[in-house]
Amino acid sequence: MSSVERFEEILKILSVRKKITVQELTERLKVSEVTIRKDLTFLEEKGKIVRVHGGAVLAEDRDLLRNISIRLDEHTAEKSAIAKAAGNLIHEGDIIFLDSGSTCYYLAQQLKDLDIRVLTNSLDIILALSDSSSVALLSTGGSFRTDARSFIGPAAIETISNFQIETCFLGTTGFSKDGVFTAQNILEAQVKKAVIRASQRKIMLADHYKYGTKAFSIFARAEDIDVLITDSEFTDKKTLFGLGMEVLFPSI
Repeated sequence: MSSVERFEEILKILSVRKKITVQELTERLKVSEVTIRKDLTFLEEKGKIVRVHGGAVLAEDRDLLRNISIRLDEHTAEKSAIAKAAGNLIHEGDIIFLDSGSTCYYLAQQLKDLDIRVLTNSLDIILALSDSSSVALLSTGGSFRTDARSFIGPAAIETISNFQIETCFLGTTGFSKDGVFTAQNILEAQVKKAVIRASQRKIMLADHYKYGTKAFSIFARAEDIDVLITDSEFTDKKTLFGLGMEVLFPSI
């Protein structure tokens, strides 16, 4: 069995079992414990699993997993309206963080002419702003997660902890009527939590299609967020107004 075949088999097992030990994997895959540990390290660096004592757990909800290239082409009118409203909250000289979500990418497109500093863990945003003569662009670094084209892991979190961010703009896989924001990948959620800790003002960007979706890992609750920007098609407005966040509903 090749290493690629082992990676797929490990992920298949975890999609059913949720957690498995190194010993179980060595017995099932007929390879050494050293080989399994190397495989788990590789999968963790790719954002697929999380190492735990003696084994591993799945890092993401594979049912919700969709490549960023697909998400960039979905609900474009809603994301454009949200990005425009978010852009109005950014001023010359600001230090901001842009998350790796597709709506944050739409926001980045509007910032090329502003004299600001942007920290991001998104490769797409780095490329979008790389030719700007006015944006001071900083990357978190870290392990590269292919599906989201984002940087995650301890190195990214360490970089974030060394900054004092004025405003962060975050994306979410889903949010509930109780104001719970979730990500489908645990390691992405850890980065988001680090950003929230490092930021003075926290702004969530989420189109109405995200409402009611429950993803794998909770990274924030309403009390952690200052402003939620959704779109004018959102229907359950009274519920959101009772959660303590400022909520904006820009027209599509």
